[in-house]
Amino acid sequence: MFDLKEILSVSLILFSVIDILGSIPIIINLRQKIGHVQSGKATLVAGLLMILFLVAGESILGLFGIGVEDFAIAGALIIFALGAEMILGIELFKPDPDATAGASIVPIAFPLIAGAGTLTTILTLKAEFHQINIAIGIVLNLALVYVVLKSTNWLERKLGKTGLDVLRRIFGIILLSIAVKIFKTNVFPT
Repeated sequence: MFDLKEILSVSLILFSVIDILGSIPIIINLRQKIGHVQSGKATLVAGLLMILFLVAGESILGLFGIGVEDFAIAGALIIFALGAEMILGIELFKPDPDATAGASIVPIAFPLIAGAGTLTTILTLKAEFHQINIAIGIVLNLALVYVVLKSTNWLERKLGKTGLDVLRRIFGIILLSIAVKIFKTNVFPT
């Protein structure tokens, strides 16, 4: 059951889907708006969502009459909005100044870390890998997510304003592309 090769495969797949390194400009942008990102809280909530989906994802969606494709399309729309905000310099995400703690949950824990792509990937991994190995892969990715979230101040200082602006626009385009791909794959399946 415990298989190091499976854990490595799952970890690498989730790492590429979560793309926490690619989310750095988004996280820094949100932190500039809200003042502080609660790294531990965002990581914990994302982890709970991922484990919940690992154990009961299809059942949860089924309760609401939602298919995996519907869930993925909704996530794609949120990712598209975040990408558009980064590229165009508009503000779609307007956190309540009295509830900045919630910004660590939406949009950081969900949909950036544990978004539709991550959760649907977890559901599909269940067909190929043992559940315990997927859970270990999730925990390893969450450790990396936590480190990156904790390092955003340092990264912001190292990159500077110009570096952040360039990264923000580049990753905005990447986010838009990911959103279009998720949308296209789930609306027009081959």
